[in-house]
Amino acid sequence: MELDSKCPSGPIETRWDRGRFALKLVNPANKRKHTIIVVGTGLAGGSAAATLAELGYNIKSFCFQDSPRRAHSIAAQGGINAAKNYHNDGDSIYRLFYDTVKGGDFRSRESNVYRLAQISVNIIDQCVAQGVPFAREYSGYLDNRSFGGAQVSRTFYARGQTGQQLLLGAYQALEWQIGEGRVAMYPRSEMLDLIVIDGRARGIVTRDLITGKVESHIADAVVLATGGYGNVYYLSTNAKGSNATAIWRAYKRGALFANPCFTQIHPTCIPVSGEYQSKLTLMSESLRNDGRVWVPLKKGDQRPPNQVPEPERDYFLERRYPSFGNLVPRDVASRNAKLVCDEGRGVGATGLAVYLDFRDAIERLGRETITDRYGNLFEMYERIAGEDPYQTPMRIFPAIHYTMGGLWVDYNLMTTIPGLYAIGEANFSDHGANRLGASALMQGLADGYFVLPNTINDYIASAKLEKAGASHPAVREAEQQVAARTKRLLDIQGTRSVDSYHRELGKLMWDYCGMSRTAAGLKHALAMIPELREQFWRDLRVVGAGEELNQSLEKAGRVADFFELAELICIDALERNESCGGHFREEYQTADGEAARDDANYSYAAAWEFRGVDAHPELHKEPLDFEYVHPAQRSYK
Repeated sequence: MELDSKCPSGPIETRWDRGRFALKLVNPANKRKHTIIVVGTGLAGGSAAATLAELGYNIKSFCFQDSPRRAHSIAAQGGINAAKNYHNDGDSIYRLFYDTVKGGDFRSRESNVYRLAQISVNIIDQCVAQGVPFAREYSGYLDNRSFGGAQVSRTFYARGQTGQQLLLGAYQALEWQIGEGRVAMYPRSEMLDLIVIDGRARGIVTRDLITGKVESHIADAVVLATGGYGNVYYLSTNAKGSNATAIWRAYKRGALFANPCFTQIHPTCIPVSGEYQSKLTLMSESLRNDGRVWVPLKKGDQRPPNQVPEPERDYFLERRYPSFGNLVPRDVASRNAKLVCDEGRGVGATGLAVYLDFRDAIERLGRETITDRYGNLFEMYERIAGEDPYQTPMRIFPAIHYTMGGLWVDYNLMTTIPGLYAIGEANFSDHGANRLGASALMQGLADGYFVLPNTINDYIASAKLEKAGASHPAVREAEQQVAARTKRLLDIQGTRSVDSYHRELGKLMWDYCGMSRTAAGLKHALAMIPELREQFWRDLRVVGAGEELNQSLEKAGRVADFFELAELICIDALERNESCGGHFREEYQTADGEAARDDANYSYAAAWEFRGVDAHPELHKEPLDFEYVHPAQRSYK
C-alpha cells in the first residue's frame, strides 16, 4: 500500500489556501441531500458536527456520555495556543510552527503543522465570538501565559477550566443545530463497528447503553472524533470511559494505525497513592509558569519540604535547562523527574514524586494573584492530597496523558478507508512524537471548525455512492459480528473481573512500554500480553445481560480492544530503534541522557495494517521530509 499524504506543493505559507482551492465544492442546496456521521462530541467532534450542520449537511452525532458536554475535552485545564503575538514578544505563525515541529522531535508533517499554526489565530476569534470567557488583562485585552517548549507567551486560558469553557462554546453551537433539526443527537450510544461497503465507509453499528439495543446507521461519510487511547495503561489522566474501540474497529476494517508507540507522559500529575486507584488526576502544565520543580540534593532525605534549606535543594530542570527552566517540553520534564526518583531522591511515601513549589511566586506576586491564576487547581489538589499548596509544595509525578499516535490520515484528514475521516486526538497528524502543552485544544478545534468542513466537501462531491440500507449484506455482517462478540463476552462466565485484567495489563504496559523502553522489556511484554489476553477470554466474568444497562459488558469490550492495541504499541516501540519525544528507548540516548533520534533510518510515520489478531501487522512507511525546519538534536539548554 502506498501512502499518499496529498500535501500541496509550493511555499508552505500558501499550501492550505491552494489546497482548499483545488478541492471540489458542494452546492448549498445539494448538501441537504447528504448525511454525515460524527462519532464523539468533544472539541473536535462537537465543533465538526455543528459546523457541518450549519453548512447544510444532515448530521448524526453520537456519544456514549449522557450529554455531549460531558466529553473528556471538558477536563483540559491550562489553555490553548495561538500565534496572536498579543504580548509583542516575538511570536509568529512561523515560530509556533517551528516550536511544534521541534517539540514533536521532528516526527510530524511540516504541511499539517504549518496549517495548524495558521488556523490557530482564527480559533481564538471564533471562540471569543461564541462568548468563551478567556482571561483578560486589566486593559481588557486577552491575556496569555507560557507553556512548555516555548519562550513566548501564546497560551490563551480561562483560569484552570479552559477545556470546559471551549467545550461549552462548541456545545452551544451543536445544540443550536440540534434545535434547528440539522443534527440528530444519539447520546448513550457506543460505536461497536464500522460499516464498509464497496471499500468505502458508509456507516456504523452502535449499542444503546441503556437498553442494549444494537442498530445500524448509514451515511455518506463517517467522522471519528473519539479521542486517544491512554487508558490502555489503566492509570492515566483520561476519563474512565475514554476508550479506543471506535478507532480500533476502523483499524480492523482496513484503516492504518500510525505511530501507536508515541504516547505522552505528562510531568505534573498527582502521584499514585495506592492499589485501589482507578485513575490519576492532572495538575495543569500552566502551574510550571510560577511553580519551581525540585528534590532534595541528598538521597533518602525525608524531611518535610519546608525544612529543607535552599542550598540543599536541587532545582534540577532549572539547573539542566537554564534557557527554558521549568518550561521544557513534557517528555523532557517527565524523564528528568523519573531520573531523580531513580537516583533515590524522590519525595513522598513512595519516593515517586518531586516537588512543585510556589513559595517564591507567592512572595513575589502575592497570594491573591496566584489564586486568580490557579485557584481552582490549588483547591482540587488540596481536596485530593489533603495538603495546602499555598503552604506546602505540591507533590507531582509523570503519568500517561495523551496519545500522539492514532489513525493515519492524509492532509485532508481522510484515513486509508475512503469516506472515513479521523480528527482531533483520534488521528496521528500534527504532534509527532511529543505534543506541546496547550496544543490539543488547538488541533481539535482546528480540525473541527476549519479543516474538515473544507476537505470533506471534496469527497462528497466526488464519490458515487449506491443506496444502502439495513438489508445490505455488509450491514448485516457488521451487526452479526457485534452480536457474536457480545455473546462471547457474556458466555465466558469465568472468575475474574474486567478491572482486574485491565489493571494487570496497564501495569505491564507502564513497566515495559511506559516512560522508558528497552528491547528486552518490550519482548517480555510481547510474550506476556498474548498469554494474559488468552486468560481474559477464558476466565473473564461479565455479570448481567446484553439487553440492559451493563457497565461490566461495556468495560469488557473496551478492555478486549486494549489487549490487542497494547500488543501493537509494543510492536511499534520495538521496531523503532531510536529515541524520539515520548518514545524513549534506553539503548538510544545521548551522553547526557537526551533522546537520540536516528533520522537516517526512522524519519517516517509508521502506519500499521491489520492482518489478523494472531498475525503480525504489516508496516507501511510515510517518509517525512523537512524543507523548513531542519532536524537537529533538540536542545532546551
